Amino acid sequence: MIYKTLVFDFDGTIADTLGETRLIFNRIAPDYGIREVAEHELDHLRHLSLKELLDHLEIPKRRVPALISRGTGMMRSNITQLKLIEGMPEVLTELRRHVRSFGILTSNATANVDLFLRTHGLRDQFDFISSTSKLTGKSKHLKAIRKTFSLREGEMLYIGDELRDVKASQKAGIPIAAVTWGFNSRESLAAAEPNYLFDQPLDFLSLLTECC
Repeated sequence: MIYKTLVFDFDGTIADTLGETRLIFNRIAPDYGIREVAEHELDHLRHLSLKELLDHLEIPKRRVPALISRGTGMMRSNITQLKLIEGMPEVLTELRRHVRSFGILTSNATANVDLFLRTHGLRDQFDFISSTSKLTGKSKHLKAIRKTFSLREGEMLYIGDELRDVKASQKAGIPIAAVTWGFNSRESLAAAEPNYLFDQPLDFLSLLTECC
């Protein structure tokens, strides 16, 4: 494999948290004067960029950090009950054998991710878990991770399910693999032109055939 380090997003990429996230959002939305999200809206929302999503839901940017903090705190009580994306455990185990380091960069809380991975017997696969409370702060963190591990731009791959993951990686000059089983739709992700577009976890194994 040409990559020495693989960094994964968490929500929607490794963990199936979409349903839980919507339930928590709807629970706290009235406290912030924000309307709830109906289940039938999700298909439409999957096609939206972050800015379009916030505009559609009429969420002021200043509210975002508080929503993330409170929402991730509430998720902790149920994190061990949430499911892994089907097929991810086997693929993660195989990929880990071929790279120097494995990590997670997420907007979720590190404590949540740590507990989830331990519950599913995967914590030992990962060298680090990094978190950002800013929805648009991943680019800076990706650059920092690359510097920490003394990697060239092309030696690290970020893997995520949202348009903001693609944009953050592109801004940081780091290759990005977008997965279509998470939040954003395949069509919207493809339009953002990621380096890879994967429709199922087994597609990750195609990375193993790439050589220097």
